[in-house]
Amino acid sequence: MNLRSSWVAETGQTREDTRLTQTGVTTMTNPVQVRSGILPGSYGGQYRLAGFWTFGSAAMSATVSEGRAVIQGEISQGVFPVTLPASEVVTFAPGNAQYGRVDLLVLRVYDKLYDGGTRTEATIEIIQGTAAQDPKAPAVPARCLPLYEVTVPAGASAGNGGIPWDRSLKDLRTPVVALGGILPVEGASLEGAYPGQYQDAGGALQRWDGGAWVSYPSALGGIVPSSASTTPASYTGQYRDSTGGQLQRWNGSAWAPAVPGPYFVDNGDFGDTASTTYTSTLGGRTTNPLALSFVAPPSKAIAVSFGCKMRSLSPDHYAYMALRLTQGATVVNDLDDDYATIAASQHMVSVSTTRRLSNLTPGATYTLTAFFRVIVNNLSLKAGFDNTFIKVDPLP
Repeated sequence: MNLRSSWVAETGQTREDTRLTQTGVTTMTNPVQVRSGILPGSYGGQYRLAGFWTFGSAAMSATVSEGRAVIQGEISQGVFPVTLPASEVVTFAPGNAQYGRVDLLVLRVYDKLYDGGTRTEATIEIIQGTAAQDPKAPAVPARCLPLYEVTVPAGASAGNGGIPWDRSLKDLRTPVVALGGILPVEGASLEGAYPGQYQDAGGALQRWDGGAWVSYPSALGGIVPSSASTTPASYTGQYRDSTGGQLQRWNGSAWAPAVPGPYFVDNGDFGDTASTTYTSTLGGRTTNPLALSFVAPPSKAIAVSFGCKMRSLSPDHYAYMALRLTQGATVVNDLDDDYATIAASQHMVSVSTTRRLSNLTPGATYTLTAFFRVIVNNLSLKAGFDNTFIKVDPLP
């Protein structure tokens, strides 16, 4: 039988049995194997990952700090827990006279039952790379956990300054935690092992949904806080609080205001016209026409308010202000006297109105343009308009 157990058989428990049945410090990658890595933690809690931290301590030597790790073997071999209880010094070979090279500093497990050799031990090793014009790190052997890439320049030796440690160490360490623990991500973000697994991606708590890491706010359907506003959106309809304090919604390609508007435009200049047909140009104004563009809300409906102070110079003449709705070059809602503001007075009077526009296309941009006229104009009088405005409120 292939089923393995620990502490059941009276005799015959093997090292493989023990390794295969451990359920302690492991981050699963599948139902049997775990991720090789280092246990997180640091003195004083200042750093995410302090185990096996390495620094240059001499020209060609580095000090590897204490730490604990697990190294996954072959699927039938189990996982090897290793501990370095005190720091250790490792020494690198001198550099090639002509080219630089890249060495690997690793934790390595030898198991003669699988290696075919004579060693059964765990070591800290330097796997020396090949000197080349464009050097690459050597391949990682089985049962190895890479700690650092170390660039050894051409000619580096104890007698000429050695390795420039401040720029020669590339950290490859990755953490692991107990089953069910929240993994602090260092380096590349690897795939999860099961839906519901969590990881701390350095500013965003993420959950594995079976195919991707989903940031915590989106996983709960909550609002991404402004402090995490750079977190990529996960689905259409996600909300976030922008750094400018505006509630935004992901529309599938961009963050847009969750509640667009209100939109407003006005013109405080006096203008007049003697035209008996609608015109968007008023004499005396430096800016024509009065127009307002807006984005249609998901409800497809808006409330439009517009008006001004107007006069017709005669109680027998009527001044009109009306709006035309367009989408690009297409007229969606044309001028209509029934929805215009109207006044017949020789004095300036304030007039405004509000109406609902429906059946708009959500997300489409529309434009409202103001038009003016005067009737009946048998005295060639000019209707005057001042403080004109247009306001659009999206409806829920």
